[in-house]
Amino acid sequence: MAPVVKELDNRHHRFHQTVVVTGQHREMCQPYLELFGIAPDRDLAIMQKDQTLNSIIANILVALPTVLAEVKPDIVLVQGDTSSAFAAALAAFHQMIKVGHIEAGLRTGNKYNPFPEEMNRAMIGRIADYHFAPTTTASDNLRHEGVASKHIYVTGNTSIDALKMMLAASHGQSNTVLDTVNQHDGRIIVVTTHRRESFGEPLVNTLHALREIVARYPDVLIVLPVHYNPNVRTQVYKILKGVDRIQLIEPLEYHSFIRLLDRSYLVLTDSGGIQEEAPSLGKPVLVLRENTERPEGVQAGTARLVGTDVEKIIAAVSSLLDDKHVYSAMVRAVNPYGDGTAAVKIVDALEVVFS
Repeated sequence: MAPVVKELDNRHHRFHQTVVVTGQHREMCQPYLELFGIAPDRDLAIMQKDQTLNSIIANILVALPTVLAEVKPDIVLVQGDTSSAFAAALAAFHQMIKVGHIEAGLRTGNKYNPFPEEMNRAMIGRIADYHFAPTTTASDNLRHEGVASKHIYVTGNTSIDALKMMLAASHGQSNTVLDTVNQHDGRIIVVTTHRRESFGEPLVNTLHALREIVARYPDVLIVLPVHYNPNVRTQVYKILKGVDRIQLIEPLEYHSFIRLLDRSYLVLTDSGGIQEEAPSLGKPVLVLRENTERPEGVQAGTARLVGTDVEKIIAAVSSLLDDKHVYSAMVRAVNPYGDGTAAVKIVDALEVVFS
């Protein structure tokens, strides 16, 4: 959302915005706010120990309406597929405020995968008045669900905007983790895993596959930023702590993570955003999921679905490490997720909507 916030700032003569954060994962959110120079106007401070999806939604539905009643916005913008985004859209709907959905129209067709994101995104789609779809496939999904074409805008994805902003601004910055990684003269594989459907056996399988990969390829260093969720951290440290050439690190600030991706040879992830970001840097992506709401990357050849079976992960990684032709084909594929002008297109559309 940061590129949209910045673009609205650029047009302060036309728009006045109120930036609201939920207060979840504050230690992960704050560096992003500082990085992009965003000072939230309101903090809902909903974070609770051992919170559930229901409590997250309930607490936002209690806290956000007060903000909406005071600000009286013409439109509420939400991004993506989080429970926070769904709750914010629902709160706006309850006060009959228009909703704009950024990164709209992504679908897998399986309501339990990704969970709960698939249904969050679909339910936001039913509430939203304006849909900012990253691709034509996403816009087609919306039309098939009955959304009128005049309410859909194909913009590309703002994650590519953010990536380009960071690439332009990150020169000369030092980071201890990156300095260590840069000393490795072999190939680097970056791994991220954090989604709810990955918890348990899928995550354990992935971690065992990583152990086998470094055992087979002595030139490979695996770097894994460990998510703060205890369902992830407990298993990661239990299975991978102390394994030679597997570096477990704390989550990085965005600009440092982008530099890590740029240094990598390939990427394994269950993240949606990284399926867009890594190909923009010319890095093949192996998706640790059974399906994806971003099929365009798979169709374009920038990403491959490998799931969480140990042998399938190892085979997919080996094919990229062993076969230069397979690797080159993924590197050369064209990223279908936009050219870095999504925020401009979104705010242009809002100019028309409120003209």
